[in-house]
Amino acid sequence: MLLIIQTALELGMIYSLVALSLFISYSILNICDLSTDGCYTLGCAVGSVVAISGHPLLALPAAMGAGVCSGFVVAILQTYFGVESILAGIIVNTGLYTINLAVMGFSSNISLFGSDTIYDLFKKIAPDSAFWNEWSTLILLALLLLAVCLLIYWFLGTRLGLSIRATGDSPAMVRASSINPSFTVIVGLCISNALTGLAGCLIGQFNGSSDINLGTGMVTVALASLIIGEMFFHKGKMPMRILGVVVGSIVYRLVMSLALRLNVPTEAFKLVSAVIVAIALMLPQIRSMAALHRQKRRQMSMTWTKEDKGGDRNA
Repeated sequence: MLLIIQTALELGMIYSLVALSLFISYSILNICDLSTDGCYTLGCAVGSVVAISGHPLLALPAAMGAGVCSGFVVAILQTYFGVESILAGIIVNTGLYTINLAVMGFSSNISLFGSDTIYDLFKKIAPDSAFWNEWSTLILLALLLLAVCLLIYWFLGTRLGLSIRATGDSPAMVRASSINPSFTVIVGLCISNALTGLAGCLIGQFNGSSDINLGTGMVTVALASLIIGEMFFHKGKMPMRILGVVVGSIVYRLVMSLALRLNVPTEAFKLVSAVIVAIALMLPQIRSMAALHRQKRRQMSMTWTKEDKGGDRNA
């Protein structure tokens, strides 16, 4: 059981990066970027190829750079060519399939067997420690995730970051303030897809392989994590919202681990993901309906009380 929880935490931290990517594009910029699936696979493919060449650390910035290129193309299609955000994401996601195949040498999968990964390098810090060998991967991912969250919080507080946040709220207001909203969208989507590429690189080295279909459904996973997090922290300040995204991703992975524990067929995991997203989307409406129902009952109770008091006076 402990191993299942440990694995869920490790995967949850990696998927948190994709959820943070959607947090920037979907929650802040108000843009639906559907290139997430292809960009995730791109990061995995680029990171795996660089790691196989003997540079597992260099694989991280390389995968992020590939993600930046993907985000740049999506942003250019939207801002300068007037393509709708959903359609732009679909176009880039479709094109990335062939690009990902080309990166992997037109093979549907590649293996990192025999190649060092960042997890292996980190484990070599204390190779004789049983505790370190067991928990070093989780510690490394926690440190990387903490660094990313702090950088996102710092960046969103800068002038450019505030401009990106304002662009999602009101592009017209940003334009009236002599800020180019096209530029802020490009920067925002580049950062967003860089996080997706980083997540793909980390999962590729975590699994020890890269597969062309690895990113299928990743946007659903990230959306589920994002919605779960915002369900608990949507009224908080920016640090709490960022924390909520991470917590949502970990909760999602724990739920999926529970489904695995209950012997749910792996073929049904996509259905489980869809159900989680649907429930998370319905909960705010259910809450408001329940609050309205309680308010009506309270008003009816107050009305009956007044009528009873009036009847007593008349008697």
